[in-house]
Amino acid sequence: MSNIDFIREETAANIGNFLVGRLLPFRQKRSIGPFVFIDHMGPACLADHENLDVGPHPHIGLSTLTYLFEGSIFHRDSLGTAMEIMPGAVNWMTAGKGVVHSERTPEHLRQRDKFLHGLQIWVALPKDLEFMEPEFHHTEAKDIPAWEENGVAYKLIAGEAFGKKSPVPVYSKLYMIEIKSSVEALIDIRGELYGESGLYILEGEIESNGHDYGSKQILITKDAHLCSFTMKANTTVYIFGGEPFPEERFIYWNFVATDKQTIEEAKVRWRNHEFPKVPGDDGYVPLPG
Repeated sequence: MSNIDFIREETAANIGNFLVGRLLPFRQKRSIGPFVFIDHMGPACLADHENLDVGPHPHIGLSTLTYLFEGSIFHRDSLGTAMEIMPGAVNWMTAGKGVVHSERTPEHLRQRDKFLHGLQIWVALPKDLEFMEPEFHHTEAKDIPAWEENGVAYKLIAGEAFGKKSPVPVYSKLYMIEIKSSVEALIDIRGELYGESGLYILEGEIESNGHDYGSKQILITKDAHLCSFTMKANTTVYIFGGEPFPEERFIYWNFVATDKQTIEEAKVRWRNHEFPKVPGDDGYVPLPG
């Protein structure tokens, strides 16, 4: 990647009883295009008595994207959605003015040893859609655009790039791309991307401008259209990016907004139990602090 502006390794963070690697945000960089939050979950081997249990919690002003490499998560939300997400599929939930959801190990796996590994992502909504009605959309793995070039496998998980469009219904100019290579390969995608980009090395190693970068690092550039790099054999990377918004985004807990007053109002609504309930899950995650 040309003109790398930031290089960062993922940092550990707790979500309930589960340890994740936080990729975004960090002090020097609060967003990449419209992406404002990226967590790498796992890889984790959970014993028969260990389960993912993130109880009902609220969101505003964003869309969440869940993408698994291994394992399974059962999603419930205040729209009445009850959906098990499997590897390669996409759960896309748009919070808008407010939605509540829970994420748990499915019942059929709760008494068994299991693996869990994937990405959880927040994409800020454009300012004029911050208060839209909430939505949920599930895209099966078979419907994600996938292709091969010179032995390199590509997937366009969300957004538009390479003259292709993912069926995930996004609300801004963005892209999330998976690239896997079993052999050393030059990835010259100059002119294919736009805005700013983050390249996350899930496994393996890449070389760019004479420098080597290893797994669990994220490289960020403001010039995505200049993107080119060499993937070493058995490497997997994810590229996130798009056009940044002109307005700053404020983030508190699970709330994203263009003004702090909207977040303060959301805090009060959650404390007063004024958000909609999640059918089939009566848990409650208290507001931090």
